[in-house]
Amino acid sequence: MALEIEHKFLLANESWRNEIDHSVHYKQGYLSSSPLSSIRVRISDSQAWLNIKSATIGTYRQEFEYEIPLADANNILDDLCHKPLIDKMRHFVHHENHLWEIDEFMGDNAGLIVAEVELSEIGELFAMPDWVGAEVTQDLRYYNNNLSKNPYSNWNK
Repeated sequence: MALEIEHKFLLANESWRNEIDHSVHYKQGYLSSSPLSSIRVRISDSQAWLNIKSATIGTYRQEFEYEIPLADANNILDDLCHKPLIDKMRHFVHHENHLWEIDEFMGDNAGLIVAEVELSEIGELFAMPDWVGAEVTQDLRYYNNNLSKNPYSNWNK
């Protein structure tokens, strides 16, 4: 069984931008989202994946990912996925012994930036960079499948 173990955070400041290793553009959409799981398609450059995640909210959940043909992914995003699609730049930042993924959203979620750190085991300790703010791992609004239903632009901030 594949297991994703991660923590989500808002950002306290912009200093993380000085530490970016590289960035990747993602476009993704959700075929299904239920109390048990979500099914999404994601495109990055010339690659595409089908991803299935358990709907468990918290620091860990089941995750399965399979590469699919790019043409199929484009058709699925255009014709079968709920709108709006998720459009984001993922910035990769190394801090001490961990890789942080910082998602800077565009489109209907523009203005939202969320940092995630993936861990190799439950309870693993990690150093908090000074640019990390409040943890939002337990807040359903910050999960991509929910951002596709209730985009950041609709939130009362």
